[in-house]
Amino acid sequence: MIAPTPTSPVSVRDIYKAFRRKTGETVKALDGVSFEAKAATLTALVGPDGAGKTTLLRLISGLMASDAGELEVVGVKVAADPQAVQDRIGYMPQKFGLYEDLSVQENLDLYTDLHGISAEDRKAIYPRLMEMTQLGRFRERLAGKLSGGMKQKLGLACTLVRSPELLLLDEPTVGVDPLSRRELWEIVLKLVREEGLTVVVSTAYLDEAERCDHAVVMHAGKVLAQGSPEDVTAEAKGRTFILAVPDGMPARSLQARLFQQHGVIDAVPEAGQVRVVLASAGDTASLAPNGAKDAPRPVPPRFEDGFMVLFHAVAGQAHRNAMTLDRPQSVDPNAIAVEVHDLVRTFGDFTAVDHVSFKVRKGEIYGLLGPNGAGKSTTFRMLCGLLPASNGTLRVAGADLRTSRAEARQKLGYVAQQFSLYGQLSVDENLDFFASAYGLRGRRKADRVAWAKRQFELDQFSRLPSGQLPGGFKQRLAMAAALLHEPEILFLDEATSGADPMARREFWGRITSLSEQGVTVIVTTHFMEEAEYCDRIVILDAGRNLAEGTPAEIRSHAAATGGEEPTMEDAFIAIVEKSRNGPAAQTAGNAA
Repeated sequence: MIAPTPTSPVSVRDIYKAFRRKTGETVKALDGVSFEAKAATLTALVGPDGAGKTTLLRLISGLMASDAGELEVVGVKVAADPQAVQDRIGYMPQKFGLYEDLSVQENLDLYTDLHGISAEDRKAIYPRLMEMTQLGRFRERLAGKLSGGMKQKLGLACTLVRSPELLLLDEPTVGVDPLSRRELWEIVLKLVREEGLTVVVSTAYLDEAERCDHAVVMHAGKVLAQGSPEDVTAEAKGRTFILAVPDGMPARSLQARLFQQHGVIDAVPEAGQVRVVLASAGDTASLAPNGAKDAPRPVPPRFEDGFMVLFHAVAGQAHRNAMTLDRPQSVDPNAIAVEVHDLVRTFGDFTAVDHVSFKVRKGEIYGLLGPNGAGKSTTFRMLCGLLPASNGTLRVAGADLRTSRAEARQKLGYVAQQFSLYGQLSVDENLDFFASAYGLRGRRKADRVAWAKRQFELDQFSRLPSGQLPGGFKQRLAMAAALLHEPEILFLDEATSGADPMARREFWGRITSLSEQGVTVIVTTHFMEEAEYCDRIVILDAGRNLAEGTPAEIRSHAAATGGEEPTMEDAFIAIVEKSRNGPAAQTAGNAA
């Protein structure tokens, strides 16, 4: 007989877990972690890369044994009977095992078969899951043909085929666009609020943690704080301010100055202004020399502000030194670095990019945004010369990519979402390989590799295989490799996906430095607040331009709510939904 679910389906007490690297070094993944997840609540595990969130979820799921401590899940001691735990919970890892050559229905059938669910029970389960995920009309579509957001929904449906007592989700919205992210969270919140399911989720999005009942803030295997989201937010009380940006200055330039200022814990562009978090409550005197337009204006703190205060207390200052190029490029605001006109790319009878046009000026940071499946990655690959266009004009760094792709590629740098690194090669070996691939030789090659290691602080990891690097340093190594040959244009394809807030601040500090020294940057991102770093933005969906303009012009597409200015995410969702719900979209949907 199965015991009833206890009032705390997850009870973690003084859990320790260590791993031994191939180098012989022992790394503490979890160091005395304790917390409880109450029944019918939503608990968030929040923290930077390497905090121990994924290891903790694997221990809770019974897939891994702890070195010390007590772990009880759904009333079962995990160490004594991990299989009993696995029979009663659902676990959706970051890379959920969908079979891409099977349809949506076939994937669901496979998971119900694995769990021994009868044909009679499936008659009740399938309609509920299809209604919940809105995948009903895509039953026959191959999983490999689904967008990122739809794949996550299918993964969640497969996890829920047997109505678990506890659901574990490991960063379920990484790489998912804002619209799909919102839809996925609506499903999760409904499971908790209406069906009484207990959910533990790890997340890189701090706004998601604000929706939870209980937050566990982690760093380097330890719990820094835990409590309600309001408890974490209160850590920043009296420390949060908004500064207006002087006319003619990009918000990111003021942000970069403030982020390097002693006494400033955090600084981010926000709605054309800069939001700062101070080390000491009310200590605004240190902000005066940075060129802000008006006196700092106090604003209520949010969860992310409290998180940054907690993180700063243990980790100290992040890397805040501006990058210095060996050969800065001149910035001519009238020079065009990238010109795209009526760009088309088809795959058989499918049009992935449909007459897209835009221009990017030299030294500009240009955002290429859109939902999963919008055509961003296809456009990116064409801009980098990795994929030929079916039609249209495409000029990059003065070269026509339809006739001179090899010439253009010598002037481009590219950082992919998965960081195209060789995991078995060390940091030094990766840099050596990429330098050779870019045609660098002899003294020039040695100088550029030394520059990259110095700028990105990689010396400490010289001999470590890149596959074993912490996430933030993988990102640094990927960017270092992309900059070895001093490109004129840098392409960043969701390069901050899954990165923690501190790593993203460091990343954007470097991008701002590059832009100010003449490097043109074209970026895709699913973090809509990062679009505030851009000079201009284009939003695509179904391969078409929906809107283009400065961040302020894009935000104007959304209405203010509750007296607050619309965020970039509000604007993004408003633009995409308006396009999808228009007459043309309705006709296309009926045809499909």
